[in-house]
Amino acid sequence: MGQSKVRGEGTRQRGPQPEPGDFGWDESLYEEGGRVPGSRRAPGGARTGADGDGHGDGEDTADGTAADPRGGSHRRGGAPRRRAKRGKRRIGRLIALSLAVLILGTAGAGYLYYEHLNSNIRKGERSAADSDVRKTAPNAAGQTPLNVLLIGSDSRNTAANLKLGGSKKSVGAKPLADVQMLLHVSADRKNASVVSIPRDTKVDIPKCTDPKTEENFPATRDLINATLQRGGAGCTLATWQELTGVYIDHWMMVDFAGVVSMADAIGGADVCVRQNVYDGPKPGVPGGSGLRLKAGTWPIQGEQALQWLRTRHAFESDFGRSKAQHMYMNSVIRKLKDQNAFTDTGQLMDLAETATKSLQVSQEIGTVKKLFDLSMTLKDVPTSRIAMLTMPRIPDPDNPNAHVLPAPGEAERLWEMLREDLPVDGKEPTSEAKKPAAPKDPAADPADLGIMVRNGTGSTTQQPTQRRAATVAGLLAEKGFTGAKADATPESQKRTQLLFPSADLEGDAHAVAKALGVPTSAVKKSADVSGVTLVVGADWRTGNTFPKADPASGPPKNTETVMGDNKGECMDIYWPYRF
Repeated sequence: MGQSKVRGEGTRQRGPQPEPGDFGWDESLYEEGGRVPGSRRAPGGARTGADGDGHGDGEDTADGTAADPRGGSHRRGGAPRRRAKRGKRRIGRLIALSLAVLILGTAGAGYLYYEHLNSNIRKGERSAADSDVRKTAPNAAGQTPLNVLLIGSDSRNTAANLKLGGSKKSVGAKPLADVQMLLHVSADRKNASVVSIPRDTKVDIPKCTDPKTEENFPATRDLINATLQRGGAGCTLATWQELTGVYIDHWMMVDFAGVVSMADAIGGADVCVRQNVYDGPKPGVPGGSGLRLKAGTWPIQGEQALQWLRTRHAFESDFGRSKAQHMYMNSVIRKLKDQNAFTDTGQLMDLAETATKSLQVSQEIGTVKKLFDLSMTLKDVPTSRIAMLTMPRIPDPDNPNAHVLPAPGEAERLWEMLREDLPVDGKEPTSEAKKPAAPKDPAADPADLGIMVRNGTGSTTQQPTQRRAATVAGLLAEKGFTGAKADATPESQKRTQLLFPSADLEGDAHAVAKALGVPTSAVKKSADVSGVTLVVGADWRTGNTFPKADPASGPPKNTETVMGDNKGECMDIYWPYRF
């Protein structure tokens, strides 16, 4: 180390020093002939000093040197100016170094906070079962829709959750998926829908494997909320896929305590009841959410928000509860949009901290960045194009007072609208569908094709439609496909499919699909058939025209749609729960 000869600099390290340009400074300002900040130039280009006469502390001599008041002489731009130049360079370096330390420190803190948020996130396998359901094809612009399954767990296996509801007897039990909603965002991100399935819906649950314990659960028929106990959220997702034929990209799950935390972080939302309500225990009907509100519109958050979302008896049924949940979600979305929360950094940070602690997610979205990108998908969707509804349903004949089934026809129409990325609000699509590519192998003459038609209209809840294969084979014969033959053996197939075994028959299968109006997504290659095979599924039990989904036909029947921009929605209260 050595001492600098410039007074006031202190000690400095000898050796190569950073150049001012390295920090974005203009070194020419401090070179001979350059203008020093604070000085002004006299006529003829001479720099003026403080006295403005063209001289500094001394006067020029005849030989071009300046008289030094301390004795001797020096040339203009000599030692004093060099010292001034070095001093200014030193100040510039100190400022630049301070800025660099600040930037690096901030970046380091940001990185640590980012890693902190990532470490909060609990992740799990996306699916717990094998499935042949595939993603919806891109639209004309190459965009694909987004489907996210939202799951509400009734777990009481933490002190916080037990405090919010349930008894100690439930501690240690596997949770049920009491709330299940599918968020569908269109490929162009211009419309969205949320579809709920009531927890007491009887469905076919596929074989699932718990990814944590590797325990295998055989396929069964049970209530859909039991799926969470048969392989976790991945089994719930797999069941939805098999039921709907909709490819689901991700799942997100929250428990009671998580709902309270998220409601607080958002700052609550407005809800409305038409009559005073208290959802408490009644004779013969124990329990209740504890929700107590007077008639009117009220802001709710925290534990009261959880009470609203859990209320069932006062809203008369699970269907009423689903509607109330949709109203709350729409209110939250409106509030976030009104507050510009999607672009407010401070609020986003608060929400990120809470969300990463409250949510469990499928592993492919298990980072802060991916969750942030996911949250942005709703930013540009107008609230007037957000539709929320419950699956069309009918009473289960085996237990009509407690269980329901998907409504034949209408439920399948809803699923097809989601598969084809068509809006469920009955309004026009916001993006153009991509025209399917022509098969590489051209179709043969219809009369030359051999087509096997199978009756797959049976299901676990319905007997197959009699002579359905023969009826559809007759339709094909009328269209020129005289080689169509019916297979009398009944089978069970949820959705109509056109199968072909090899590439040289792909064009033929597409020709049959086009003739019947069956969507191209139903045309699949399969090693299980030896020729072009049409399996008429449970989605086409009757009629001569395939029931293709059409947005012009309006929202599905036997359900209720709550639109995102409807601020006047109020819940009716079942009379025993009014006060």
